[in-house]
Amino acid sequence: MAKRIGILTGGGDCPGLNPAIRGVVARALDYGFEVIGILEGYKGLIEGKSRPLRLEDVEEIAGRGGTILGTSRVNPFKEKRGLERSLENIKKLKLAGLITMGGEDTLGVANKLYEEYKVKVVGVPKTMDNDLSATDYTFGFDTSVTIAVDAAERLRDTGRSHRRIMILEVMGRHAGWVALFTGMASGADWILIPEEKVDIERMCRHLKKVHKRKNYALVVASEGIKIPGVKVGREELDQFGHMILRKRGVGEDLAKAIEEETGIETRAAVIGHIQRGGAPTLFDRMLGTRCGVRAADLAAKKRFGRMVALKGNEIIDVPLGRAVAKLKTVDKRWQNLAKVFFK
Repeated sequence: MAKRIGILTGGGDCPGLNPAIRGVVARALDYGFEVIGILEGYKGLIEGKSRPLRLEDVEEIAGRGGTILGTSRVNPFKEKRGLERSLENIKKLKLAGLITMGGEDTLGVANKLYEEYKVKVVGVPKTMDNDLSATDYTFGFDTSVTIAVDAAERLRDTGRSHRRIMILEVMGRHAGWVALFTGMASGADWILIPEEKVDIERMCRHLKKVHKRKNYALVVASEGIKIPGVKVGREELDQFGHMILRKRGVGEDLAKAIEEETGIETRAAVIGHIQRGGAPTLFDRMLGTRCGVRAADLAAKKRFGRMVALKGNEIIDVPLGRAVAKLKTVDKRWQNLAKVFFK
């Protein structure tokens, strides 16, 4: 019987997952391995939901968004008998290794399974937030920012026509990479990220100057910012301990604050989950594919407890524990670079 390796995709979906799955399956065939897809992330591992992945299942998915395996935000360490049932199903499926594709939460669970329960795991970093340490970029990020830049430029057109200040709220709970890159690439006049305290008065002084010069202004804001004086109500946490962000978002509160301070008509738009969907960009297709191939190599060589990573233009592998030890947030160098264009 051929050796079996499993794949699961956990956490938020993003473009690039399907190319990564394809990369694993294609490379696994070179080793004579059978690949089992675990459905709906750790939820499927707990419930024993899986399907074989053959070449015909993956050969045409490189350009598809989302994940053909489905995903969830379930944490097996928070579910009743979740850990026990997960370990049982790994044995039932006779997996010689488990490739987990996800962000800090999914890979944090994978690292705990490896370190404390000796589960043979390999990590593949995916997150549109680009906030995983030990890798330069994660697939999903390039596509999400490309979509957000398009939205920002469309907002600029309508803002210019109506002489308004326009706000685009993008995803980013704790790290502002999406907002930063979207704002810089679209020529935004101000960028708000979770890493930097929001200064309403300073921002509004600048926006008034900009509006006087060109009759409109564009602000890009991360969903995770805190607006001074705005109450968010009781905080509800998910299974990974993260605050569940308000359905309303910060854009509307920000628009109200700016309009009150400047006297200029202000409108907000939330791109939301649109950023997660659609075909991956060339960069994300290639990065996902390369990561999937390398992950299969690591599983075949029994190099478990490792995560695939991009360094420069090379695909390497790093200790999984190092990758999830610290969130990668926007540092001062990037913040200062963005401010060069706040004129």
